[in-house]
Amino acid sequence: MDMQGSRQLAVTQQQAWDALNDPAVLKACIPGCDKVEATGENQYAIAMALKIGPVSAKFTGKISLTEMNPPASYKLSFDGQGGVAGFGKGSAEVSLVPNDDGCELSYTVHASVGGKVAQLGQRLIDGAAKSMAEDFFKRFDEEMQRLHPESYAAKMVMGEVEADDTGTAAAGKSGIPWWVWVAGAAALAVAVWLGS
Repeated sequence: MDMQGSRQLAVTQQQAWDALNDPAVLKACIPGCDKVEATGENQYAIAMALKIGPVSAKFTGKISLTEMNPPASYKLSFDGQGGVAGFGKGSAEVSLVPNDDGCELSYTVHASVGGKVAQLGQRLIDGAAKSMAEDFFKRFDEEMQRLHPESYAAKMVMGEVEADDTGTAAAGKSGIPWWVWVAGAAALAVAVWLGS
């Protein structure tokens, strides 16, 4: 499975970089995530519960970050096991480019799955991955608003960010390009891997 996408964030490049490398932020943003722990320099262990169609399982895995170019880009490799449910592995390239509105986060993911999950069919797997990516992006945006309210407040004053029906800031007038994950980012890829 190959996926790519981008997302405009109201925060600065450095703020987004810090969040994408913070285990606490990732744990809060990845759907079903029970654990994201640093196990070494640029290495993390992850655990989460996941349901795709009729298959439910707890997945555990590891994530390694390489080709670090803070705060602009890195490459992420992931490998996860879900017992009899199957496995997922792959890599992702994540980049953050500053612009007048904050920064744009872009990612490209290459992943493969096996076991019972793979037998569900590509369409169901892709749908689950896309849904997880959308959920991750929504949570990540909410977490950025919580951590950096000043960035979103400035955009709201300028009319570039609208409040959604829950009263929190949402995407600008151009809309959110909701195309996949998972995650992910570091989190995005984690999300895609977990969705796999």
